[in-house]
Amino acid sequence: MNRTLQPSFKKNDKLAYQWIGVLSFVVFITIVLLSRVTLKVNLGFNPHVFATINAIINSTVSLLLIAAYILIRKKNYVAHKKLMLAAIVLSSVFLVSYIAHHLFAGETKFGGSGNIRYFYFSILATHIILAAIILPFILLTAYRSLTGDYAKHKKIARFTFPLWLYVSVTGVLVYLLISPYYH
Repeated sequence: MNRTLQPSFKKNDKLAYQWIGVLSFVVFITIVLLSRVTLKVNLGFNPHVFATINAIINSTVSLLLIAAYILIRKKNYVAHKKLMLAAIVLSSVFLVSYIAHHLFAGETKFGGSGNIRYFYFSILATHIILAAIILPFILLTAYRSLTGDYAKHKKIARFTFPLWLYVSVTGVLVYLLISPYYH
């Protein structure tokens, strides 16, 4: 089993920081702006299917992150890299599906009351805040690894991993709590 990695890209911090910043900003602005738009289009199916797809993707990303963590602890760097790249690709697919859901389904109001309402909104608030800030950290962590800067990768991954895992798990939880209110 090959456990060592060679850098995949030549290091260029200035260019990488620019791309990470631009991409993170564009994604953030796109989500903010598109969350205010609903397209009244008959898709021929319930647009909330995108929310179900999102929950499946988030569940899968959560499992990939946990498995990748286990693999890195076992020093299986090659398998760790493959799972992390799969998590990034799936997170990109999630982003497209997330945008589609909000464009075609619009906003859904949470209908629960009492303690479950407070629980839902506390989970939702932390999920939204962390989801809004995690992307540049994911990209920077991946960049550090792909350029072979493993010391800096490890340093930032200690923060990126639990935050990303929290965002992916709470994304599923938010879905489970709000899905009964989809019409």
